[in-house]
Amino acid sequence: MPNPFFENLRTLENFGHSLRLPAYYYQPEDLDGIRPVLKTARESGLAITVRGAGRSYNDAALNGGGIILDLQAINRILEWQPGTGLIRCEPGVTLKQLWQHVLPGGWWPPVVSGTQATTLGGCLGMNIHGKNNYKAGTIGEHVLEFTALLPTGAEVTCSPQKNGDLFRAMIGGMGMLGIFTSITLQMKHMYSGLLEIQAWNAPNLSSQLEALETRKDKADYIVGWMDCTARGSGLGRGQLHQANYLPEGADPDAARNLQVGFQTLPSKFFGLVPKSLLHYFMAPFMNNPGTRMVNTAKFLVGRNKTYRQSHASFHFLLDYVPDWELAYGRQGLIQYQSFLPKETALPTWSEMLKLSHNRNLPSYLGVTKRHRPDGFLLSHAVDGFSLALDFKVTSGNRSRLAGMLQEFDQLVLKAGGRFYFAKNSETRPETALGFLGEETIHKFRSLKLRCDPDHLLESNLYRRVFGKA
Repeated sequence: MPNPFFENLRTLENFGHSLRLPAYYYQPEDLDGIRPVLKTARESGLAITVRGAGRSYNDAALNGGGIILDLQAINRILEWQPGTGLIRCEPGVTLKQLWQHVLPGGWWPPVVSGTQATTLGGCLGMNIHGKNNYKAGTIGEHVLEFTALLPTGAEVTCSPQKNGDLFRAMIGGMGMLGIFTSITLQMKHMYSGLLEIQAWNAPNLSSQLEALETRKDKADYIVGWMDCTARGSGLGRGQLHQANYLPEGADPDAARNLQVGFQTLPSKFFGLVPKSLLHYFMAPFMNNPGTRMVNTAKFLVGRNKTYRQSHASFHFLLDYVPDWELAYGRQGLIQYQSFLPKETALPTWSEMLKLSHNRNLPSYLGVTKRHRPDGFLLSHAVDGFSLALDFKVTSGNRSRLAGMLQEFDQLVLKAGGRFYFAKNSETRPETALGFLGEETIHKFRSLKLRCDPDHLLESNLYRRVFGKA
């Protein structure tokens, strides 16, 4: 009798549509459906990759020729305490489900990504950061406890105090040690569904980094947009947005603004054009001259301004235009993100931007943030900044782009920088060793041997960065 797990062979993609791999796909309806997949993997000799919403820019949720275990349907909110802001969820719960559930009581997730489509299991697996990392840290710092099923069949409960080594390794561990089954988080209390926004232009990279540094003590959130096509004295120019919570009593319409309907992103642009069509209009500008023109216009019309904006509109910019990534074309895009100490960020990123211009491979979008260190094992954090760069992939530039990004890796390592496993597609084992160090990798491999001795959990990302078992 044929095994039902091998009846659904699918070709899956990363979020940027730059990588495509076939795998045996299975989506259980509840937690009881996970154990049979582990059994099948053990018997067949195939590895499993746990997948959430598939929003990683690289191969974190891909498993060529193996099994994909999609947990999106395991998405119940198990417990909510509106008096304290504690919530317990299954791993398939999305950030959208989360904020919509807690918002009416005056709560918001303490850390969110740029899209609300990500699942909590995926958020923990990559230990996501937001526009407030310098203040709130990563999402893992707000996890009080989680339960997990290990490939050995053991069920574990982890917190900073209980099984602390596994707690700090599974959060940010790429889903390679076990499968989250429940997650308990502390929400952030607020008094309004609005944020106070300040926006202003930065004429170059130096001024952008200076603003991120000097404003961090007064800002609840701060993020920079960068025009990566600019050269000369305008190298690294862009615009910054600072957001602050409104104090109690500052919003006369707080009750209305804390309703889900007020926060929901509009489906039409200016109330007329369906946003689902916008990526078709963006596509003709996704080339070097077009992007240079659009970025220049964006910078020139930028001005100092203050206004109020809903939490969802400020945080989830990646959801503002549905399917925006399709504008990059058939070969998609890749995102390269590096984290650098505050002392080395300016010269290193200046060199990287100039190198991209010399190679005629400019990034079409750059985003800067301020960060702080954390105590998780596979940490990407530094006391400094991050720069995320989006690059269009074509059949003609793929190999040149890969070569340039590996040159970037060497510049970042030389500057004492680190990387984030949800983004870069070109990271090699020697690069991971360079920023994590032998001791950290040894600890992770020891935990892998303890939790998953048969290497049932693997992904293309894991094999690319840590090597095949």
